[in-house]
Amino acid sequence: MMIQGATGEWEIVLGLEIHAQVTSNAKLFSGASTEFGAVPNSQVSFVDGGMPGMLPTINERCIEQAVKTGMGLNAEINLCSVFDRKNYFYPDLPQGYQISQFKQPIVGRGHVDIDLSDGTTKRIGVERLHLEQDAGKSLHDQHPSMSYVDLNRCGVALMEIVSDPDMRSPEEASAYVEKVQQIVVYLGTCNGVMAEGSLRADVNVSVRKPGDDLGTRCEIKNVNSMRFIRQAIEYEARRQVDILEDGGSITQETRLFDPNKGVTRSMRSKEEAHDYRYFPDPDLLPLEMEAEWVEQIRRNLPELPDAKKARFIEEFGLSAYDAKTLTSDRAAADYYEAVAKGRDAKLASNWVTTDLFGFLNKAGHDIGDSPVKAGQLGQLIDRISDKTISGRIAKEVFEIMCETGQDPDAIIEEKGLKQVTDTGAIEAFADQVIAENPDKVAEVQGGKEKLLGWFTGQVMKASKGKANPQAVNEILKAKILG
Repeated sequence: MMIQGATGEWEIVLGLEIHAQVTSNAKLFSGASTEFGAVPNSQVSFVDGGMPGMLPTINERCIEQAVKTGMGLNAEINLCSVFDRKNYFYPDLPQGYQISQFKQPIVGRGHVDIDLSDGTTKRIGVERLHLEQDAGKSLHDQHPSMSYVDLNRCGVALMEIVSDPDMRSPEEASAYVEKVQQIVVYLGTCNGVMAEGSLRADVNVSVRKPGDDLGTRCEIKNVNSMRFIRQAIEYEARRQVDILEDGGSITQETRLFDPNKGVTRSMRSKEEAHDYRYFPDPDLLPLEMEAEWVEQIRRNLPELPDAKKARFIEEFGLSAYDAKTLTSDRAAADYYEAVAKGRDAKLASNWVTTDLFGFLNKAGHDIGDSPVKAGQLGQLIDRISDKTISGRIAKEVFEIMCETGQDPDAIIEEKGLKQVTDTGAIEAFADQVIAENPDKVAEVQGGKEKLLGWFTGQVMKASKGKANPQAVNEILKAKILG
């Protein structure tokens, strides 16, 4: 994406640091709970509180989750890594330092492929993934003159996923975050809920003239929605272009995005790594993993989004668009597979993506909350395929299923919706419509065969939608055209 300025075009250069909260019942270095929404300061161990003499103990589950995520990012897994102390003061970090990783992270170089709106795919490099403690949360709206601190989140394990500066537009940046979100949710290593802060992004933005060296970047901290990511990039890139074209220079700094005003504002000057005075944490030995343990994790990985999408195209004959839609969420993909098994895969795709997703979006439900279970939707498709009901009647049945959660067979029986396939009954409806419309019969016989569609509609209306449409067409052709 180029920005048009007074002096010509400017190119946006973007790199992202995604912070994904590890799915684990306990924190990275303590046994305190990680449950979301608990009473403030009710989930704080002595380790989290930075009490004297308390020593951290590595949570093996968090290590396993980081390794899984690294594999999902097609990245190198480092069998030896080191935890460092990153020294800085925050009121919601009682230790006075954060245990993180610097020179020797648990996961090295990798990549993800993102799908763009024009149908193309772009590869984004991943520099590293490292584990670190999250800080607590400062609350500034609880008292008119004081800030409160909630340490429940302090010590929760985070995976920081650092990309290369390979993205060039807000669309690419949000597509990258969406893809990483899909991967961690598929793997079960993070729930991916941005609204809870479980996944958030720091966005590094710079601009340059095409072909020039990289410009000075500004980091926008803790952006927690795809829409805000795009808005923050658009504003910040334009801000930088305006400064440069006015003869100014960009100061490397950390900024915050104000979603209410749609602007970024300065937070603090950007620190370099040496400002943090990293050094290996003396309370933690280097982390060494056995190669066989790592390979065992690899063998047990679930099928990931790209592989599932390719299989849906190959196995079910779906379009790339439908396959992408169905695999964007693991629960949706599993639901679709259950519906499509042994049935018309394209018809199943249409019902899931159009009818089911349409209902869920309107009702504000996730697929896990759907009143229509996969087996019930499959049963409805069976009733269409065996001609028990027509496609139009199926829509009516589906609406009732959404309202009541009933099985389609029960609804069809209760409402008397079985399709009329008896040719004698259909002929009676056809004879009635033909007798009532001799002028239109003459028009059809005179060459206006398109009017047969009108006759079909009238017969379907007379049968209250229960007549088999194919049989209606055949009978009308025979009776009117001979």
